[in-house]
Amino acid sequence: MLRRPDRALGAVLLASVALTSSAGPPEGARLVGETPWTVEATAFGGLSGLELSADGRRFTAIGDRGLILSGTIARDDSGRIEDIETGPLRRLREADGQPVTGARLDSEGLAIGPAGTFVSFEGIPRILRLDEKDRGTPIELSAEMKALEGNSGLEALAIDLEGRLVALPERSGRLTRPFPVWRLEGGSWRVVARIPRSGGFLVTGADIGPDGRLYVLERSFTVIGFRSRVRRFELTDEGARAETLLLETGTGVHDNLEGISAWQDADGAIRLTMVSDDNFNPLQRTEFVEYLVRD
Repeated sequence: MLRRPDRALGAVLLASVALTSSAGPPEGARLVGETPWTVEATAFGGLSGLELSADGRRFTAIGDRGLILSGTIARDDSGRIEDIETGPLRRLREADGQPVTGARLDSEGLAIGPAGTFVSFEGIPRILRLDEKDRGTPIELSAEMKALEGNSGLEALAIDLEGRLVALPERSGRLTRPFPVWRLEGGSWRVVARIPRSGGFLVTGADIGPDGRLYVLERSFTVIGFRSRVRRFELTDEGARAETLLLETGTGVHDNLEGISAWQDADGAIRLTMVSDDNFNPLQRTEFVEYLVRD
């Protein structure tokens, strides 16, 4: 979640985006489509985490005010999104069944795998493993994870091909300090890689694709709007390798992209499906954005 200027100022700034923005050419991906997503419910919005099924036709998303929802995606013959069917909006719950509230809100990262559904939180760093009733059991964190700065905690979650949970923070603590990549191994967290921080971009989402590579979604915010970037890495025993810039947009090309899911389409190509966080601001929009990885 991004802390925004007041709405009056936002109206002026965001209205100017259409006049000033331009797309930077993607270096390794091409845009497939952008699909607005609306639900007639006051709780809908602020979406920050996304997971798609292996065929790209079912999804689960979370919002940064403790919301979780699932649904289906209808696609045309080319694989472009035609329609989004949204199921009931549910509340994330603590282990005792009470809704997550107050300072313990700000759910940001989502990962789903054979071991279950996991949600990470940015405000007070923590990770919950959800049961079938959306009740969360806390996952023990390392001391370094617990010490992350406020409102910049555990922004992104992923699950690797071996079923291990991976987590990244929004910020690294310094402009020149790489982002740590933690992995849960045998009940303990360890830093398995550090990825460079550059260009004013901060982490908003991550996923490990069916190719086993780490896809990191990042955002940069200026007074006239958002820029988005996706980088890809290979996680090896020696750390992160083979950094590839897949896309980097100009200001205002997309809204505030925060959730990402990497999956493989019927032609065997990797697709990146992303969702935007509208910050519950009527001047912003919730949308699915999809890119096709060229290689």
